[in-house]
Amino acid sequence: MRKLLRAIGGFRKDSSGNVAVIFTLALLPILSAIGVAVDYSRASRARSAMQSALDSASLMIAKDISDGKIKPEDVATTGKAYFTGLYTLKDEQNVQANVTYTQSNGGGKGSTVVINASGEIKSEFMQVAGFKTIGFNSSSTSTWGNSLLRVALVLDNTGSMAGSKLTNLKTASNNLVDKLAALATKDGDVLLSVVPFASAVNVGTDKVGATWLRWDLWDPKAENSSGDSYCSKGKSSWFTMAMCKGHGYTWNHTPNSSTSQWNGCVSDRDQNYDVSDATPTSLSTRFVADQDPYCPTKMLPLTSSFSTVKNTIGAMTAQGGTNQTIGLQWGWLSLLQQAPLNAPSKDPNNVYQHVIILFTDGQNTVNRWDGDGTMSTSASERKKIDDRMKLLCEAVKAKGTTIYAVQLDDGTGVSPVLPACASSSANFFMLTNPSEIDAAFAQISIKISKLRVSQ
Repeated sequence: MRKLLRAIGGFRKDSSGNVAVIFTLALLPILSAIGVAVDYSRASRARSAMQSALDSASLMIAKDISDGKIKPEDVATTGKAYFTGLYTLKDEQNVQANVTYTQSNGGGKGSTVVINASGEIKSEFMQVAGFKTIGFNSSSTSTWGNSLLRVALVLDNTGSMAGSKLTNLKTASNNLVDKLAALATKDGDVLLSVVPFASAVNVGTDKVGATWLRWDLWDPKAENSSGDSYCSKGKSSWFTMAMCKGHGYTWNHTPNSSTSQWNGCVSDRDQNYDVSDATPTSLSTRFVADQDPYCPTKMLPLTSSFSTVKNTIGAMTAQGGTNQTIGLQWGWLSLLQQAPLNAPSKDPNNVYQHVIILFTDGQNTVNRWDGDGTMSTSASERKKIDDRMKLLCEAVKAKGTTIYAVQLDDGTGVSPVLPACASSSANFFMLTNPSEIDAAFAQISIKISKLRVSQ
């Protein structure tokens, strides 16, 4: 740099020939280039600050509308006020902002607020070229609301749910269905699935030919099917072949009947596929056809037929032990566009919310490897079952699905897994009386229906 300055100085002092004239002519474009760079740098800094202020202002407006703090007619004034307060550069001139609000007309398109802003800076160097100011502009858009909903109702149908618990659950679930159905402006806006669960899940005997089932652990017999004992060292009178072998015992019966006797139940997949959404291909990834004698009501894949949803809820009965993991997994699978349930396709122009509402009245007591379905299951075995549940909860949430967990206390206290399974502390509900189920589901319906902001 010093050498360059000395050279320039030498040109300036040299009076021989036309050096002074040449130097003067050469200096003008050099200075102009430097000046242009400085002025454009200032303009770029101003535009970056403007963009940041616009982004914040548009999101604040969207949140205010969704929270009911402002009305649509207040959007323009409030949006300009937010922007003015956030854009703090003082040397800019003629800064103007324009706010446009478009309210949702349904169909999942959502509401939109657009804030456009423009300004100009007074040039310092470019004035010599006739440019007294440099203009700049920016824009920010926030879209939210009326996202298309896909909601899985994962409902405890175990034996402890008998009586007023199941009655209240059915009432609360039907009321929830009505509230969610009211959010739909056209068919397909809201899709619901129902997954009744106990120790197993019932996918329906119509799936007997599905390629995603495996039959190597299936026998039409179960421990209490005829009063016979088929499981060596059996811990329970109801173990199936899948449960018996999964617990490490020997199954003393050779299946000799057609799969036409299958009751539609499936047990846990092999670990670690029991806590994943892996597509069923190989044997270990397929779902284990089982013959659980306490097979719950057949699950219902995603549908927009709310009457069918209510019919499924109405058919629920209470029997069997508690395996929350298998219920949650099938609730998750019901939302996915893949085997085994192949959820309806999505419109890439729409926004979708995936939600699971998990309701249970107790603790995990059984899966394919541990527990006997009752609270006599040892604490160490229950922990193993809960550990599978924890892994699944994290996997579901990591894929962007929101989980609401509702527990009705059965006298054993707060579940060691459900509070953390919910997507947030506000998404976990601890109830002490069956009459509280309806209020909890009502709160969840409000949370689901609230406008969600997304930039």
